[in-house]
Amino acid sequence: MSIAKKEYKRVTVKSLVDMKKNGEKISMLTAYDYSMAKIVDAAQVDVILVGDSASNVMAGHETTLPITLDQMIYHASSVIRAIDRALVVVDLPFGSYQSDPKEALRSAIRIMKESGAHAVKLEGGAEIKESVKRILAAGIPVMGHLGLTPQSIYKFGTYTVRAKEEEEAEKLMDDAKLLEKLGCFGLVLEKIPAKLTKKVSEKLTIPTIGIGGGKHADGQVLVVHDLLGMTHEFNPRFLRRYMNLYEEMGNAISNYVSDVKSQDFPNDDEQY
Repeated sequence: MSIAKKEYKRVTVKSLVDMKKNGEKISMLTAYDYSMAKIVDAAQVDVILVGDSASNVMAGHETTLPITLDQMIYHASSVIRAIDRALVVVDLPFGSYQSDPKEALRSAIRIMKESGAHAVKLEGGAEIKESVKRILAAGIPVMGHLGLTPQSIYKFGTYTVRAKEEEEAEKLMDDAKLLEKLGCFGLVLEKIPAKLTKKVSEKLTIPTIGIGGGKHADGQVLVVHDLLGMTHEFNPRFLRRYMNLYEEMGNAISNYVSDVKSQDFPNDDEQY
């Protein structure tokens, strides 16, 4: 059954809760720069995540760990200048919130003040409880992130599916309930079994956003470069590529090089 879609001139954290109540799925994509964010926002994506995945996608690092708070603010500022409609959520990078709630608050305040972002996202559950409480107490909206948490990749040692075993699944459920109780407005569930996503989504009143979590989440998020096929070596089961821009862009650039070499570009109509 199709759900009547409400038009939102500006998406807010309240909009996302309303979407869940109304049975409308939430669309979320990453963006890290002005030009891409302009396109994503015009396409009516509900939430734009300025993810620490910029460390991989934009800077070529193996993990998300190297990206700094200053760099996240730079990317977020670029995205914010492009946005008319979407809610913009920014990842707090590794090392900016885990050890000290006061440091977490300072990091979140810098992102909000210096970039103009609308909310921040943190990875983890009970272990970051005090940081989440401190940020929320300052009036800053917080989105949680459970399951596969890339900032902890060296602890896990692998990007495999999380919470397949009962003990870890129970902890994830407890953490999800805790984050909701603390006041988080939403929760990303990354690379966990679809049945667990369904269970968590049904227990919570706040929306869940899945990435590799199956169809029962209240919304979905992908890295925009993966969706567009600009990357070509990353092929997880959950990724659907809607284009093959890696090939198309490569062909276009090769044609440009050929035209320059053959003196076909610029022609008489392309000069002053």
